[in-house]
Amino acid sequence: MLLIVDDDNSVRVSLKLLLKRNGYEVATAATPAEAIAFVRGSRPDLVIMDMNYSRTTTGEEGLILLKQIKVFHPDVPIILITAWGNIPLAVEGIRAGAFDFITKPWDNYTLLGRIATAISLSAKDTAETTSSFDRSAIIGRDPKLLSVLDTIERVASTNAPVLILGENGTGKELIAEAIHKNSLRRNGPMVKVNLGGLSQSLFESEMFGYKKGAFTGAVTDREGRFAAAEKGTIFLDEIGDLDINSQVKLLRVLQEHTYEPLGDTRTRRADVRVVCATNADLNDMLRKGTFREDLYYRINLITVTLPPLRERPDDIPLLVEHLLRKVSASAGREMPEVTQEAMDLLKQQPWPGNIRQLANIVERTLLVTPSNTLDARDFQAQGLSPESPRIDNPGRLKSAEKTEIENALTEAGGNLTRAAALLGITRQTLYRRMAKYEIKYQ
Repeated sequence: MLLIVDDDNSVRVSLKLLLKRNGYEVATAATPAEAIAFVRGSRPDLVIMDMNYSRTTTGEEGLILLKQIKVFHPDVPIILITAWGNIPLAVEGIRAGAFDFITKPWDNYTLLGRIATAISLSAKDTAETTSSFDRSAIIGRDPKLLSVLDTIERVASTNAPVLILGENGTGKELIAEAIHKNSLRRNGPMVKVNLGGLSQSLFESEMFGYKKGAFTGAVTDREGRFAAAEKGTIFLDEIGDLDINSQVKLLRVLQEHTYEPLGDTRTRRADVRVVCATNADLNDMLRKGTFREDLYYRINLITVTLPPLRERPDDIPLLVEHLLRKVSASAGREMPEVTQEAMDLLKQQPWPGNIRQLANIVERTLLVTPSNTLDARDFQAQGLSPESPRIDNPGRLKSAEKTEIENALTEAGGNLTRAAALLGITRQTLYRRMAKYEIKYQ
């Protein structure tokens, strides 16, 4: 049973007809008092409610009603209805526990998708999972990593947007691929976009495409990334690097599921599942005003945080074995053994570039070492320190990370691109780390 709460009779009638045509049982309430009377006696599967019930547009009554419903039924998903200009009000509702929000005039297709996702996720919270989730591409047994996998197993089959947080090199793209591979969209495309590499001037043409003649140099029509991802998944990596103006344009397509290619008068529908990732601290960016709060709540319906490699040292032997097998096969040589002393050395490193850096070190060590046994000296020859701190010592960990960056810069002869590659991080991340540790390098 779905409950619609709105003081506008035309809204109640149109929503009820739409939902009943799509197989839902529906109850309606015109006032907060009627809604409370209903939830006192029954538990709806989902509530769709307006935020305003008077001539004012403060939304105070809506927020009070939302909190009262949550008192009776804390786990019932609530979708808010608001005008586009009142999105800050909807954000307040999300903070108070609402599942999602839609704007007037709503798109029926989008609304039905949000309802289905909300009900599906709510059901999965209480149901036993018996799915055959494929996690074979993700190596590790650390409890923090397994918790992430449990979460994405629960949400993969829905259309819920997922935000993946974590340092560079922790495997965010692998998690995004696992979500797509185990989703109902698995037979559709997965399009990956590094937003950190898109300038503000290129954002619209790259993401939404353009028509011939839309601007100087547009000699043919070009399909955008959203069109390429139709019926599939779009992975928006480094979303924390997106400038504020482009954030507004992205919010529009995520909110309305529609967009217009540059130079085109026709509106296109975007039937895509959105997965985002970043190594940035979005909460800090929200406080500074460099990331839009409404966009944040649109992309983080489900959030998972990947642990850095230094917090899962017991997974390092598994990762090293996997990497050695892969590199050995590629190099056409027998897979070498790794001594316990060498493995202990690897487990003690701070790994600022995480798994990407580990893969770089393992591959380089294998390729330059003719022996079928890799010992600690072989890895030390690739720049690893034999006196790395224990990973549970934060102060010394920072010192070791700074030293590792300085060593990489020295080895690269000051070439920042090469130093970033040695560390297994991007140039942009290297710049941030250098600023963090006040490393100046000419």
